[in-house]
Amino acid sequence: MKTFEELGVSAPLRKAVEELGFETPMPIQERVIPRLLGDAQDIIALAQTGTGKTAAFGLPVLQRVDPAMKRPQALVLAPTRELCLQISGDLVDFSIYEPGVKVIPVYGGSSIESQIRALRHGAQIIVATPGRLIDLIKRGVVKLDEVTTVVLDEADEMLNMGFLDSIEEILSHIPADRKMLLFSATMPEGILKIAKRYMKDYEEIVVGSRNEGAENVRHIYYMVNARDKALALKRVVDNSPNIYAIIFCRTRRDTQEVADNLIRDGYNAEALHGDLSQQQRDIVMKKFRDRVVDILVATDVAARGLDVSDLTHVINYGLPDDTSVYTHRSGRTGRAGKSGVSIAIIHSREKGKLREIERIIGKSFERREVPTPEHIIEKQLYCLADRIERVKVSEDEIARYLPGISRKLEWLSEEDLLKRIISLEFNRLLAYYKDAPKIDFIDAKPERKGKNKGKNGDKPSHERPKDDAEKDRRTASRGMERIYVNVGKRDGFFAGNLIELLNKQVTGKRVDVGRIDLLPAYSLFDVKKSDARKVVGALTGADFYGKRLHSEIADPDRDYSKLADKKKRKK
Repeated sequence: MKTFEELGVSAPLRKAVEELGFETPMPIQERVIPRLLGDAQDIIALAQTGTGKTAAFGLPVLQRVDPAMKRPQALVLAPTRELCLQISGDLVDFSIYEPGVKVIPVYGGSSIESQIRALRHGAQIIVATPGRLIDLIKRGVVKLDEVTTVVLDEADEMLNMGFLDSIEEILSHIPADRKMLLFSATMPEGILKIAKRYMKDYEEIVVGSRNEGAENVRHIYYMVNARDKALALKRVVDNSPNIYAIIFCRTRRDTQEVADNLIRDGYNAEALHGDLSQQQRDIVMKKFRDRVVDILVATDVAARGLDVSDLTHVINYGLPDDTSVYTHRSGRTGRAGKSGVSIAIIHSREKGKLREIERIIGKSFERREVPTPEHIIEKQLYCLADRIERVKVSEDEIARYLPGISRKLEWLSEEDLLKRIISLEFNRLLAYYKDAPKIDFIDAKPERKGKNKGKNGDKPSHERPKDDAEKDRRTASRGMERIYVNVGKRDGFFAGNLIELLNKQVTGKRVDVGRIDLLPAYSLFDVKKSDARKVVGALTGADFYGKRLHSEIADPDRDYSKLADKKKRKK
């Protein structure tokens, strides 16, 4: 791996980025910086948000400008005022040891007079939204005839927002021999049109694959009835005690409704949508960036340009129609090498759309059962214990209050005191989840009833598989052992429940599970031969919602459907 020095970055810029915590270049920086500093042709860089692209174009742009010339030499176009401010802020941070370089952001929603005054004092780099920049060009305030570098950041978003004509007008004011860099997370048709018309012999740099999801993001989905989406959302949030998330909704109405429901139930949430004034939006986003608010419920349009580090989750309360929108959503977590989770809460009619997203991004979604109240309570209490363990104690400040508190609580034993501290959280959760229903959508067809039903309770005889096919179902794959367990779809038992049981019951190294067959009254699955007896021992006697489990290594010659039917009759 190269260093910033080896990439050709100047000493003042290196000093600044090192103080900002940049230790080694990220992949996109390693590929773009030397090309922009050299004589390379124009560049299209396909990279997810959060991969370090601002430094990839920002450092060479800063290094290429002449501080002695007070006219714009570089232009960065961004789709939103939020992204415009974020980019300009980063460039100012990078150039702290380049005192002669000035960066000015220009954007709508703010006083144009103050921006005009700043521009008249001179600047080498302008970071702008297209609409405001065109206004300033028409007023004769901005001249772009000395610009040698043009950067289009989040170009696909600019096209989605209808800025193509504005981009073309701006480029008509810039010399034809400029160097042009286009950053995009996806590669829609409009990007290619811009490239063919305005870029010369461009080089395409891809970090990852075209249109793929961010590498460090896990994709999970929960399938529930449409009426249970709000309940499922709260359980997902409760199951992540340290959550810092954006919840994406399709409409402004849904956004406000979801946020109101969360706030009403005591969650630290805010809504962000187009019905808010610019001042209200700024306040909400500042609170979210500062972690005063942990959960932001937003529409895609309102959240554009919102750059936040360390998001733990992105939650899709409704899947977008456009796959590229999902890519942008999920790319907001798992940034800068950190891991993140993108969650979709869907109903059965959205499953086809989910599969299409999987195909486009090249990643599979993992289906999960909605967290149970028992699991949520356990997780929250462990989080409370962790907070108690890690809390910073101000010894001097608290010392004078301890004698009085000790006298007040001296009649309590250590165990009683601990129980009371834990109950402060436990009682609230217990009350909230008392008699809470199971809300997963069971996507299995109901069993047929009547005289055509087979004796084993599965399918009518004319549909029943041949004996050799049934035997094959009970036979393990090569190198594996087949395991039987006496719960199936009829008990609400699915693959997610099996994985959760194994994680909970089996000690030591995680068990890898192979092929799984879920039947109405029982289930069969493969594990490595070395794990088989350990798995059988762990599952036998365990509890699944009141049903005592029995497990054994499957016998290919045994008809387990008859065994299940026999046990059912005995009951």
